[in-house]
Amino acid sequence: MASLKNTQICYLLAFPDPVSESTGPQEKIRGLKDAPYFEPIDIRVRMLGQAEIAAGGVSVNVTRQRYEEHIQVIECHFQLPDGLSLAGIQQREVIEKALTARFVPAAYQESGLFEEYVILLLGQVKSAPDAFVDRNAVALARFIRSQREVFDQEQLTQILSSRVRYSKADLTLVDWEGAVIIAPQGDFQSDIELLKVGNYQLLRYRLLDQTLDKSLNDINRQVRAHPRRLRPGPTRSQIRSIIQHRLDIMLDFEHSEQNLLLMREWYTAQLYHAIHDEFYLEEWNQTIKRKLDALEDIIETIRENFSLTWQSLMDNAQTVGWLILLVGYFILFYFESGWFTP
Repeated sequence: MASLKNTQICYLLAFPDPVSESTGPQEKIRGLKDAPYFEPIDIRVRMLGQAEIAAGGVSVNVTRQRYEEHIQVIECHFQLPDGLSLAGIQQREVIEKALTARFVPAAYQESGLFEEYVILLLGQVKSAPDAFVDRNAVALARFIRSQREVFDQEQLTQILSSRVRYSKADLTLVDWEGAVIIAPQGDFQSDIELLKVGNYQLLRYRLLDQTLDKSLNDINRQVRAHPRRLRPGPTRSQIRSIIQHRLDIMLDFEHSEQNLLLMREWYTAQLYHAIHDEFYLEEWNQTIKRKLDALEDIIETIRENFSLTWQSLMDNAQTVGWLILLVGYFILFYFESGWFTP
């Protein structure tokens, strides 16, 4: 195993941070490596601040941003003497816990509704990137998964298989828990930006999933609590919310994916697709769509039942009305015929 001195590490945090109004300019994600003239990632980012802080006994450079006024993404950079050693991984975990405790609100720490991601940044390596990865497979897998257990060959292959190459000397390895970027020219930021986008999208999907589960539970509770009520079920605000979720998926996710499909051969698109696959974003997308479809079917069923119930009520009211008119007609007939004298 290679001993890496002064290892550079990037640690990402993402958590919900919605705001209704905010000041300051928003910017698009720029500076993507090997991208066309148009910006393929149509996500607005607002800079919140930069600082140098101490965490776990090391100095950490912190950049805070808010994506689409929904998610705060924090990018933390620090160095360790040997980030691939067991001692280095233990020290890194101490630093990560300190950063999480400092920046992620306690409620999200407790619920687990936040994302964290670690990236190993390597400049020059003493061999070709693929050879370096294969030779240090165990140490790199342990770094990515933050585990001390021994991995078998199948696990190593799974963790280290998703590789994208910008050139013969560059390589980015993507896993769902962490990544390794090898860039002799030190051009790490372009890949970091795409990894931030992936974590942002993953957390947005998780939030949408949680919201849809709550909507389904709310409708179920309303129907069960008031089974005989004339109009149980969703309110107009819930219906508007479903429409908004559909728009969120189309605007925040599918639009960017369609742009990247247009530039499939570009490095940026290849790396994004690797992130997309490793983060299971397509599976999340399909899960959200199925729940939206189920919610819409439930609402339509409730509306149809309400329509039938209302029609039955109107039919019964009409029948009662005819009976009243009939009784009144017979009473009037009796009066006029003299059969009934007051």
